[in-house]
Amino acid sequence: MNGSRIAAVGHYQPAKVLTNEDLAGLVDTSDEWIRSRVGIRTRHIAGPDEPVDELAAHAAAKALAAAGLAPADIDLVLVATSTAVDRSPNMAARVAARLGMPQPATMDLNVVCAGFTHALATADHAVRAGGASRVLVVGADKMSEVTDWSDRSTCVLVGDGAGAAVVEAAEESGIGPVLWGSVPEMGNAVRIEGTPPRFAQEGQSVYRWATTQLPPIARRACERAGLEPADLAVVVLHQANLRIIEPLAQKIGAVNAVVARDVTESGNTSAASIPLAFSKLVEQGAVSTGDPVLLFGFGGNLSYAGQVVRCP
Repeated sequence: MNGSRIAAVGHYQPAKVLTNEDLAGLVDTSDEWIRSRVGIRTRHIAGPDEPVDELAAHAAAKALAAAGLAPADIDLVLVATSTAVDRSPNMAARVAARLGMPQPATMDLNVVCAGFTHALATADHAVRAGGASRVLVVGADKMSEVTDWSDRSTCVLVGDGAGAAVVEAAEESGIGPVLWGSVPEMGNAVRIEGTPPRFAQEGQSVYRWATTQLPPIARRACERAGLEPADLAVVVLHQANLRIIEPLAQKIGAVNAVVARDVTESGNTSAASIPLAFSKLVEQGAVSTGDPVLLFGFGGNLSYAGQVVRCP
């Protein structure tokens, strides 16, 4: 086995749906104001008795079931999150415990909105190096818990959820080389900090960076996979804001691709957004087995990571 592939995906969202009309009762906003600026209609919000590891475990269980695997088949668990409350045990260990895994290695990755694509690359590297045979990769965040619900510039954006993928060894690679990096001097443009921690961002700076600096980086991720953007069947960008997703997808040049727009229903779910949107497209039959899919995360730390994968 010289490569790795995504064997299956899964996702989970809390039952509670918060509409734009609901938000208009909390802050000075409206459905028209929110849709025109960020394209979001609804978002799912977890309750106080729904911790991040519970969201993650639900998505992970769906991915394992879709792969036809038992929890004991996994030897490495990677959870991408920036909303873990406790330092230890880490989120990956708590997910493993919820699923009844016997003795996997467990690690969390905090790369905020680019967390899942960083974790997916780490899983690919671990499998290729022989450090793991099957890896559970989860992106999960409870952004509602770090949001100031009196700040309309941020509270209209966020949602909660989780998405997961099972990565396993394969004779032919189904996960392309990652292209990742960051802009450390602009890292404060997206923040979750303070006591209690609160999400804040410099929206215009993030918009300009995403729509001007990221398109050539995403195209280079395609080149590393030996593809042109026009060859892509699907593009799944971090679901930050529809006004970022649409121009970014257009500038990448993926003219024949389905572009994920789950942000309209789910809001910005940080590390969960890419696997959540990808899993929904698979479940809906909008993407076929073997199709080339660009996954491209960006955001907090002004980090980015992208790779072309083959749909399970």
